[in-house]
Amino acid sequence: MSHLMNTYARLPVAFSHGSGSRVTDTEGRVYLDALSGIAVNTLGHNHPVLVSAIAAQAGRLLHTSNLYRMPQQEELSDKLAGVSGMQEVFFCNSGCEANEAAIKLARFYGHQQGIDNPAIIVMEQSFHGRTLATLSATGNRKVQAGFEPLVSGFVRVPFNDLEAVSAIAEHNKNVVAVMLEIVQGEGGIYVADLDYQRALRKLCDENGWLLICDEVQCGMGRTGTWFGFQHAGILPDVVTLAKGLASGVPIGACLAAGKAAGLFKPGNHGSTFGGNQLATTAALTTLAVIEQDKLLANAVTVGELIRDGMARELGGVKGFVGIRGQGLMIGIELDRPCGELVRLALDAGLLINVTAEKVVRLLPALNFSADDARELVQRLGALIREFLSS
Repeated sequence: MSHLMNTYARLPVAFSHGSGSRVTDTEGRVYLDALSGIAVNTLGHNHPVLVSAIAAQAGRLLHTSNLYRMPQQEELSDKLAGVSGMQEVFFCNSGCEANEAAIKLARFYGHQQGIDNPAIIVMEQSFHGRTLATLSATGNRKVQAGFEPLVSGFVRVPFNDLEAVSAIAEHNKNVVAVMLEIVQGEGGIYVADLDYQRALRKLCDENGWLLICDEVQCGMGRTGTWFGFQHAGILPDVVTLAKGLASGVPIGACLAAGKAAGLFKPGNHGSTFGGNQLATTAALTTLAVIEQDKLLANAVTVGELIRDGMARELGGVKGFVGIRGQGLMIGIELDRPCGELVRLALDAGLLINVTAEKVVRLLPALNFSADDARELVQRLGALIREFLSS
């Protein structure tokens, strides 16, 4: 009997190895992976360049701590600044840690503006993590239940509703930042409207607020650009990353620019493991392969192939509501709870996910091929049609 704490409703399968977009379980059965570790395995499984780089670095140094310089960390910060337009980077180990850093940065900024009780505007149906501050920022009551008292200092508004944010600007003088996911992943794959993003940037500028973009799930090329905010042509003050940044090696990052740059000084924040040699080597290799193999373009074309294909497979089927997303971040909404599809797909040799109760979530690796996409459409389309007819 396992002594694991019972924090996950795990599926009855264990995987032994993988290659590309295929994984094999301990019984020898092969699955098509359309989830990639929940948007983590950017390069799929067993990518030879990544495996080689990790093995080589493991043979030199795994970790020395942030008491000392790390050339790989410095190189990665330069690379991320180059592709994002941001100015500086703090490294940690996960998405919630990156968002914790962003929240601390916003509060620190507020105090420097003479605001004793800084508040951050956050969105309904958002997900920012499971630490006390990030679950308090999250717009999902299920995540928060049982962990009260929540951390104060968050003001909630509907997603994609500029008027609600503007109304708060008129009456709440403690606001210091707006925090949003460019694509709400756990909330059901909802994309922030481009005009909404631009208007938020303008509103933040007018009020002296920070614009914080949580790109933990949608960043690192998943939407077809390095960062989701780049579709709108804006530059946030703070951006958070994790998941796909190092293709499975734990790492998170909080990027700052403009008003948020230069705020933190030694002692204001830190992380023992954050950005160690192994993690930053994996991240540098991930970015290099994305560029060399033109995976941003692949995310666009293969994502369109999947969305168009699923729309054809399910168009006119009773119970199919619609399909949405950007790049290889795709949601298929049904008119009923469909969590059962995860187990049915597993039995059929497919790895998928269901979020927000009624949305099938697809997050394939960025090197998911056109053939993989066509196979996914055919097999998943048949599975959903059968589910909806039962």
